[in-house]
Amino acid sequence: MGKYTAIDDPSAHFQVATWTGNATGRNITNDGNSDLQPDFIWMKCMDSNTAHIWQLSNLGVTKYFRSNVTSAIATASSLISSFNTDGFGITNNSSNNVNGEKNVAWQWKAGGNSTSSNSDGDITSTIQTNSTAGFTMGTYTGNGSDNQTIGHGLGAKPNWIIVKRKDTAAAWLVWHQNNSANHVMRFYDSGETDSASGRVSARASNSRGTSTIFTVYQGSGAYDNCNINGDEYIFWAWRSIQGYSKFGAYKGNSADDGTFVYLGFKPKWIMFKSTQANMGWDIMDTARSTSNVMDDYLVAQASDPQGASSTKNIDFLSNGFKCRDDNNLNFSDHTYLYMAFAENPFVSSGGIPTTAR
Repeated sequence: MGKYTAIDDPSAHFQVATWTGNATGRNITNDGNSDLQPDFIWMKCMDSNTAHIWQLSNLGVTKYFRSNVTSAIATASSLISSFNTDGFGITNNSSNNVNGEKNVAWQWKAGGNSTSSNSDGDITSTIQTNSTAGFTMGTYTGNGSDNQTIGHGLGAKPNWIIVKRKDTAAAWLVWHQNNSANHVMRFYDSGETDSASGRVSARASNSRGTSTIFTVYQGSGAYDNCNINGDEYIFWAWRSIQGYSKFGAYKGNSADDGTFVYLGFKPKWIMFKSTQANMGWDIMDTARSTSNVMDDYLVAQASDPQGASSTKNIDFLSNGFKCRDDNNLNFSDHTYLYMAFAENPFVSSGGIPTTAR
């Protein structure tokens, strides 16, 4: 029998750090079992209305995106100062280092601060890939044609893709394997949207996604477009890794005994989104909520400070998560998408899992 998981220690690939600002330049060090030098850092101040900051090792310490706005990539010298062997440096005047304010950083390891050219698709991409953890990020330059493929380097079909136009304001386009055909979502949008004007897809049923490529479309709408001639785009793509990550969907039941979702691991971080309603991209993690009920949330498309709400009650369990009652994450007429990363696998690489809760 093969191993249940190839990743016994999720902290080698994903970690969450929290700190209280002191307005002094310093290093933020991770506390996981393994050292992690991040390639993708997503930061947010929990206590104030500030941007969600996305920084990538291959773009350097001065370039950043903000998931709560549709703006182009920006430049600042007052955010992080370095990508370190187990965390990152932060400057004295960063918005994520204001004296007395609490902050969080979610960190993923890609391929290290080195890139490679990928010619698997119609358009050549430049990628950083951590195939063990099922994560890749990369860039490509649009060619203005429809139905063009992009090489991703994962070695398996992606389950979740985010694409952002780099140098001009444009939508954050999000494709999930459980989206309806030809549909995508946006960080700022209310729900699942038919995106014939410029969609991204890795749907296997029509060969738009394979173990080597995903597909982008030129379309007619510049704001939602994924392939304008000469424009540069950045993408992030993940695939599920048993015992470490999962990208799926569930139906709410509006019951006090809420929906249970089996993951095969104890989650450390989950982002949820209803496909139907004007509801946020809610993010919960065990660094901010250290015990059940998990109700401390941040919203990916909003600058709002951290909230705590009885309308978003979730329990993180040893092998998945469970909605507590009839709340915003458990409406009976809603389908919810999620992306989840492990704190611990349900069993180690040599064990055999069960589905008992």
